[in-house]
Amino acid sequence: MTDAERSRFDWIDLLWLVFLAGLALLPPVNEIHKQLVLLAIGVYQVLEGRLIARFPTRGPVYSILVKTALATLLLEHTGDAGINSAYYPIYYLPVVTAAINFGAIGTILWTLGISLAYCSLLILALQEYEVLPSGYLELAIRILFFFLAGMLVNRFVVESKKQTQRYQLLSEQLAQTNRELQRVQADARRAERLAALGQMSAGLAHEIRNPLGVIKGSAEMLEKKLQGANPLESELAGYISSEVNRLNGLVTRFLDFARPSQLELSPLRIENVLERALEAAHARYPAAAVSVERAYAKNLPAILADEQLCEQVFANLIFNAYEGMEGFPGKLRVATSAESRDGRTGLRVEIEDSGPGVPAELREQIFNPFVTSKKTGVGLGLSIVAKIVDDHRGAIQLISETGQGAFFRVFLPATPAQEIAPRHFGPEDAATDRR
Repeated sequence: MTDAERSRFDWIDLLWLVFLAGLALLPPVNEIHKQLVLLAIGVYQVLEGRLIARFPTRGPVYSILVKTALATLLLEHTGDAGINSAYYPIYYLPVVTAAINFGAIGTILWTLGISLAYCSLLILALQEYEVLPSGYLELAIRILFFFLAGMLVNRFVVESKKQTQRYQLLSEQLAQTNRELQRVQADARRAERLAALGQMSAGLAHEIRNPLGVIKGSAEMLEKKLQGANPLESELAGYISSEVNRLNGLVTRFLDFARPSQLELSPLRIENVLERALEAAHARYPAAAVSVERAYAKNLPAILADEQLCEQVFANLIFNAYEGMEGFPGKLRVATSAESRDGRTGLRVEIEDSGPGVPAELREQIFNPFVTSKKTGVGLGLSIVAKIVDDHRGAIQLISETGQGAFFRVFLPATPAQEIAPRHFGPEDAATDRR
């Protein structure tokens, strides 16, 4: 029961008041103390939920003590001897309260205390009356019924809570399964689109390369012929050749994306791969004011992977980090650690920069082809990175907040399972995850 439900007045409270009103109409009707005690019990019963909602730890204790005290007062004013009062079942109220709010041991201890409060009336009765053995027997039976009622209610409450927890766990599992199913369906649709795009790109790239070769050869011949006669035209021919080279590089990247990767697996130390990628970035951006923080875990085992492709993955991510921090001092953090995922052991590599981060509108599609935030980018770099990681049966995840830099997390299993098809999952709320 939630705090809001506890503090709300409902028809159960109204039913309590009706029952207490029925007790008020029973003898002794003219006993003002009895009516006041019943009124106090009714008022407290209505306010009990608010008390427990405000004091969830101490509230149940207060309720048991208050109800026990009121029950004792009621018995003292409803019979010649309180121990013989027909209103003794009022002690079931604190007993049930204890059973609802405490465990089995707590229920037994509280019921023992309530029974002692009831037996305290026996001390007053012995000052004026003599108690027969049958009276002690009846008293013992009443007290045993207190314990019996308390344990039965406690057992029901415990089982009810367990059942509620099972239902909640099942509901969470169903919700998780539904989310996974939606991600798999979205990824299947995406895979179909990418497959068609890959086939089209491969065919188009081959068709483009042939005329590019002719154009380049013709431009080089023209450049050599005009080199001495006309410098301006020779320079223009050189531009044609350089632009053809750039187009040829773009076509090569198309083919890299469309062509299935042939992994050349060998044991490698991930630290060595990262260091070569960092050196390549430093050579490519020698004037960059970027400080590199290395946090390599010790005694990491070697993994079975394609060294050249892994270096391409981390070089691309580090190049992007350098470009994101271009023009101002930045910080790049590269960290490694051991990780287990989906029952597979492997390594986790984290690459975090202090740049502006990835725009919110691009985070969910950042690993899709032709998605880029660069003015001159084509949008294939991270797509190829994700493809290489997928081919290793790994996972890549982007965690980025606007203005807080980009944070890439890569998981590479110790041994890629070649017979298992790569799995993709769609982007989540706080991160873009490719697994």
